[in-house]
Amino acid sequence: MSLWEYANPVKFLRLSERVLPALWVFAGLCVATGLIWGFFATPDDYRQGSTVKIIFLHVPSALMAINAWFMMLVTSLIWLIRRHHVSALAAKAAAPVGAVMTVIALATGALWGQPMWGTWWAWDPRLTSFLILFLFYLGYIALWEAIEDPDTAADLTSVLCLVGSVFAVLSRYAVHFWNQGLHQGTSVPVATGARTVSDVFFIPLVICMIGFGMLFVALVLYRTGTEIRLRRTRALLARGARGA
Repeated sequence: MSLWEYANPVKFLRLSERVLPALWVFAGLCVATGLIWGFFATPDDYRQGSTVKIIFLHVPSALMAINAWFMMLVTSLIWLIRRHHVSALAAKAAAPVGAVMTVIALATGALWGQPMWGTWWAWDPRLTSFLILFLFYLGYIALWEAIEDPDTAADLTSVLCLVGSVFAVLSRYAVHFWNQGLHQGTSVPVATGARTVSDVFFIPLVICMIGFGMLFVALVLYRTGTEIRLRRTRALLARGARGA
């Protein structure tokens, strides 16, 4: 079985209808377990106090905000190269989810930063690139809405996605590019395996990260299916109008 089979809207809808119920349940259980465990069953940090528990929202949402854009980049490239409509619609479906994750990350970062840094906001390299990434999300969504022809909209938003990927990379690796800045290093570096989070916080954090990841997948599958149905409806209405 080839992955490209699911570029067919009918097969994609059948697949999403089969896997979505399990995804919703799994995502809900992981998010609920991770957040309840993290906020109510972990101790306060000896330096940061209870403020440290923002990590259980901030880290997973920031991770998904960046990875959502990378997912949009891949599906946009598939659209530009192979012209599969499902891939373009998947990118469109992921954008609002990624934008919401970015807002959560920015808001929770501000809540953590005020008591830790003494300010709600600082023009730190990672924070600034993350804010610019959010503006790219807004521009991407607005561009889809502003262009009536869906194929033209998919082309232009794909190009915008390529440009915005620069800031997605900067958001992820800014602390490695610039040594200065307030933002600390990555708490869970995947490449090295080293981490700065103790086990008491690490386990519920991983559960939250898995839950947010599954929630993102479920939301994108659901929204992509909705976009496919909307596109079909518009095509049928346009055909009926021409026939009349």
